[in-house]
Amino acid sequence: MNILFVIDRIELKYFEFNDLVTNFWLIKGFLQRGHKVFISTIDMLGVNSQTAYSFCYRSFLDGEEIRYDKESLSKSKVEDFQLVMFRPDPPVDLDYINATYVFDFVDRSKTFIMNDTKSVRNFNEKLHSIYFEDLMPNYIVTSSKSDIIDFLNKNEEIILKPLNQCFGGGVMYLKRGDKNTAVIINSMTNNGKQLIMVQKFIPKAVYGDKRVLILGEEVLPYCVQKVPSNDDFKFCEHDDNHVQKAVLSDGERERFLPVAKKLNEMGIFMAGLDVIDGKIIEVNVTSPCYFIREINNHFGCHIEDTVVDYIISKVQASNLVLS
Repeated sequence: MNILFVIDRIELKYFEFNDLVTNFWLIKGFLQRGHKVFISTIDMLGVNSQTAYSFCYRSFLDGEEIRYDKESLSKSKVEDFQLVMFRPDPPVDLDYINATYVFDFVDRSKTFIMNDTKSVRNFNEKLHSIYFEDLMPNYIVTSSKSDIIDFLNKNEEIILKPLNQCFGGGVMYLKRGDKNTAVIINSMTNNGKQLIMVQKFIPKAVYGDKRVLILGEEVLPYCVQKVPSNDDFKFCEHDDNHVQKAVLSDGERERFLPVAKKLNEMGIFMAGLDVIDGKIIEVNVTSPCYFIREINNHFGCHIEDTVVDYIISKVQASNLVLS
């Protein structure tokens, strides 16, 4: 196959040797199977005469590492690729949304896109976790200061989240009686003009949150615990000290299977659930990190093979019309 990975700009800048990144392992897996893999970013996409295209670089294996040929920049129609892996990171801002529009001009009988760009565009990682509210902590989505204060008074401790950031960006903790309550709420909601997610604080958050991995209609048996740093209440440093082995019980896997099924029906085949004390606090669908290096080290497996084999099976099952 010819495969196009749309990755984040910062990933392109630090592309080589970056084995903390899920894309590193997936690209490596495809290259090891003999597929041709090209990389681009959202600013390298475009449309001309109703045809989507991308400027892109050819990647290649160099021993155990992957690199890209900086002299290989070329322009190709997106439909020349049998598979597109759309995986830029949030924030889901206007540039991100516009990039998803480019793929509206791709013939899906010729190109399989994962995750489906229309589905990603229509799924907010914070807000649409409400689809699974029976598995969530208490919440409200609002820009109303009075509603947030009422929620705070009822729940004692709360978390406030902007809807379109990632990696804990902009997330705030607030306890009833805090003298900064008004300024925090006003800042988070842009003085009542911006919707945010507000959730009841879960005390076990001090131990971090589990990353539960969705692949198609399955919940994978591996997971990690993302541990907060010493000076924060949330995970915000991706290193070995803050990513620990975790256990996912059969009961937990069973509980999250309906989530996998729902996401799969929506065209979201790869996702990561952030879970605290059995409660989903977020559903990552844009560029979910599978913590492949850490899982391989902790569990003695090669989870990237499972993921790559699944993706190939999805493309084969789609019966693409090859030009």
